[in-house]
Amino acid sequence: MKKYIEIEEEVYNRILAGKYVDGSMHKAHHSSMLVFKAFNRKPRHRIKDRLIRMLEHGWVKESEERIKVYESIPKNLGTPRVMNVLEREVKEAKNALIDWELIEFV
Repeated sequence: MKKYIEIEEEVYNRILAGKYVDGSMHKAHHSSMLVFKAFNRKPRHRIKDRLIRMLEHGWVKESEERIKVYESIPKNLGTPRVMNVLEREVKEAKNALIDWELIEFV
């Protein structure tokens, strides 16, 4: 059985270049011809987060919509020491944000 497939010239050129083309194939309503419609995939352009300050066990960063704080503390320190480290790091993160505000907006 031979079937003819209608595709756009751009898609055909990508296939000839040896690239894969994602899309959908369906039968046209007005005829018995198959139609291939390529998906319009656009690359995502994400702005990287800006580092405000490195902490002893993590970092403080700024994205377009959020202020991010990351902490990763070893378990072998024990619960009381982990709690002390968390308090100290949060205080340092707060001071970093205050310094950043003063430098950035003054």
